[in-house]
Amino acid sequence: MSHNDHELAELLGSVLPAVADQMRLPLSNIHGAAAALVPPELREQSQAVDTNAAILYQGYYRILRVVNNLASASLLKEPTPFVKKNLELVQWLREICLVAEPLLREKGITLRYCCKMNAHMVAVEKRYLERLVWNLLSNAGKYTPQGGEITVSLRLNERQVCLSVADTGCGMTDEEKNLAFTRYRHSQPSLGHGIGLGLPLCCRIAEGHGGRLLLESVKDKGTCVTVCFPDERSDVVEMHEPNVDFHGGFEPHLVELADALPYQSFLQRNMD
Repeated sequence: MSHNDHELAELLGSVLPAVADQMRLPLSNIHGAAAALVPPELREQSQAVDTNAAILYQGYYRILRVVNNLASASLLKEPTPFVKKNLELVQWLREICLVAEPLLREKGITLRYCCKMNAHMVAVEKRYLERLVWNLLSNAGKYTPQGGEITVSLRLNERQVCLSVADTGCGMTDEEKNLAFTRYRHSQPSLGHGIGLGLPLCCRIAEGHGGRLLLESVKDKGTCVTVCFPDERSDVVEMHEPNVDFHGGFEPHLVELADALPYQSFLQRNMD
């Protein structure tokens, strides 16, 4: 391993997760203080207070989303496959879309879910696959303008499960596509594109499932990202388990889509 590779492995495996851990407590304190300063009843009484509180919470959730990605950075240095359990994927993905649809509608984006199957059981690592789906929805929402569409689709293809998120957004140039999975390695990532961990994490999650991530994009026409992984079963069925991810509040879907949403999504009516 070269010196640069060793430094990168140390950064991903130790430094970035440690930074995330250090940020969790102050973020939790900020959330508690904000809730005390602008309680729901006060927000409901004043449109100006509700607007300012929404802007505050929007910034808070965006920072929190970065923290959650930093905490997952160690995945990028671990090539080991995931331990998978059986999950009924069709309804699970539909439920994610049902949560995301009204939020994306706030931005004027139509979300569609397309799947011809009534049900399908497949072995996955649920927590990581959910992170992948939310990351792809966030990216699609971030770069799709008002009046655009996002389509989530699920299909089978030659003993593979293929899950796609396609948008009618700004698309990417060839240069942007070449950097999409390695931007976190560069010292000066492009402004406005976050810290560059989203797509690399999605790629790693696909590989951990024994699959791959495919990126198709045309400038000014849109982007489609597809994760394909083996259509196989496990001896273990996924059960409902407590969510151990730190969200710093009670709206994890707002955390996941924070980068894509306008401040109106954080008004009191959406925080209830």
